[in-house]
Amino acid sequence: MGLKFETQNSNNDNNSEIVMTDETNKNGPDTAAAEATMPEAAEEQIMVESETDVDPLEALKAENADLRDRFLRLAAEMDNLRRRTDREIKDAKSYAVTGFARDMLSVSDNLRRAIEALPEEARTNADAGLAALIEGVEMTERGMLATMERHGIRKIEPVGQKFDPNFHQAMFEVPNPDVPNSTVVQVVQAGYAIGERVLRPAMVGVAKGGPKIDATADTAGKA
Repeated sequence: MGLKFETQNSNNDNNSEIVMTDETNKNGPDTAAAEATMPEAAEEQIMVESETDVDPLEALKAENADLRDRFLRLAAEMDNLRRRTDREIKDAKSYAVTGFARDMLSVSDNLRRAIEALPEEARTNADAGLAALIEGVEMTERGMLATMERHGIRKIEPVGQKFDPNFHQAMFEVPNPDVPNSTVVQVVQAGYAIGERVLRPAMVGVAKGGPKIDATADTAGKA
């Protein structure tokens, strides 16, 4: 009997050891993983605490500076938009009749041709009817030019001025040693400008062979 009892106790101890070993093997990896994640959790907690330690006053100052910068940028953009809009409105008012004015130039040219086609002798010896017709054509031309000037359209008067490719179109050269070189001496077709823009360049003849124009004197003359 004694031997049997000891055997049973020995078996029970073995079973207990086996159970304990199984539980240890089962819980061992989880425990190791939990222990491995503990440093990461601690670092995250430290980061959260450091973020919560930001001074509210400094945060408000930073936010205020950001809002001020955005406001200044927006104000500058709005000011640029206002100026651009004003300029576009002004240009639209100034140059709204550009197309119409360019078409009317041919009418003005025809009136001038009609006046110049009549010889001076015929004008002098004209009877009352012809004289009235000539005067009517001249009055029509003057009235048209005056109307165009009221709308910002002006006639370019280039004779005696230095040739400017922005306003003049050279058609030929005239040898003339008495006139500074590149001076406009003759107008073939009148030019017109509207505001600061050229509506039609003047077709001109320029002098050739004379002394060169002094750039300093020319600039002073324009000023």
